[in-house]
Amino acid sequence: MADVKPIGKALFLREEELRRGIELMFFAYRDFTGEADSILAERNMGRAHHRAIYFIGRHPGITVSNLLTILCITKQSLSRVLSGLMKDGYVVQRLSANDRRQRLLHLTQAGTALEARLTSVQGRRFAAAYREAGVDAVAGFQRVLQGLLDNSTLHQLTQHDQSTIE
Repeated sequence: MADVKPIGKALFLREEELRRGIELMFFAYRDFTGEADSILAERNMGRAHHRAIYFIGRHPGITVSNLLTILCITKQSLSRVLSGLMKDGYVVQRLSANDRRQRLLHLTQAGTALEARLTSVQGRRFAAAYREAGVDAVAGFQRVLQGLLDNSTLHQLTQHDQSTIE
């Protein structure tokens, strides 16, 4: 199944442990997204809308091009999602003062409220899990998640972390 090598002194990753991790990831993702999916369904939205709202909220003034890079979806798919979000009053698009070709995306008051509600629901789940697991487990969990990322995604995340520090 996978390249299985020892880690630590006595722990070996057997196929069953790898499968258990995969299974837990599937179930965790299902449960993590479930409450948010219900909130989105009330508005006839899906996970693509959620991701767009989340990242526009995290990066006010993000360009359509940068959002495409983060979401890894086609221009056509993003156009459909953004059109609906703008029509329903969750997102506005403004021209950049520096480059009139760039369209900058911002959440409206309604978009900010929806993003906060969705993030609050998921944030509570993370907070409870982090509290239960303890500080050392949090750092380990984040390392595991980073280890699951493609190099391009990890680079993208690193760039984001550096831009928030500056």
